[in-house]
Amino acid sequence: MATANEKLAQSDPAKNARKIGEQAPAFSLPNATGQIVSLAEVLTRGPVVLSFYRGGWCPYCNLELQALQRHLPEIREMGASLLAVSPQTPDNSLSTAEKHQLQFDVLSDQGDQVARTYGLVFTVPPELHSIYRQWGIDIPAWNGDESWELPLPATYVIDRGGIIRSAFVNLDYTQRMEPADILRELRALT
Repeated sequence: MATANEKLAQSDPAKNARKIGEQAPAFSLPNATGQIVSLAEVLTRGPVVLSFYRGGWCPYCNLELQALQRHLPEIREMGASLLAVSPQTPDNSLSTAEKHQLQFDVLSDQGDQVARTYGLVFTVPPELHSIYRQWGIDIPAWNGDESWELPLPATYVIDRGGIIRSAFVNLDYTQRMEPADILRELRALT
């Protein structure tokens, strides 16, 4: 696993990720209940915290989603919205939202089309497929395709004009943007 991760790191999949100062790519995706959520529409209400996560099978992603949920009142007090995006199917997104009692939109980006526009997509190396399966993680089943593609974990703070004001992208899936840092970035927008 360490060898596969090292090889992946050498390919530097984060090099194409969207950066601070760039326009956030627009998108419309279904939430966990099938309602279409448009970034442009959400931005009319205020800034957006956009979190890309690998899926409900990932314990680090689940910890991140729970931490974001705990800070959701503070995010909303600043007039911001929170959107979480993963490539998992809508049914799996619904399961994730219900399991963690998430009160923000959990969006299904099947095929990683939106993650691709943010420069976040990588392919899980073939040598890791059997390891994931041994752990009971069937990424194709979670995502509804055979691609083995995932987004790099990433968090963006986007202002009302659609400009990325903060970006945290890390190949190391154990590292995420701290909620305190998200709140600090939101405060800087007001």
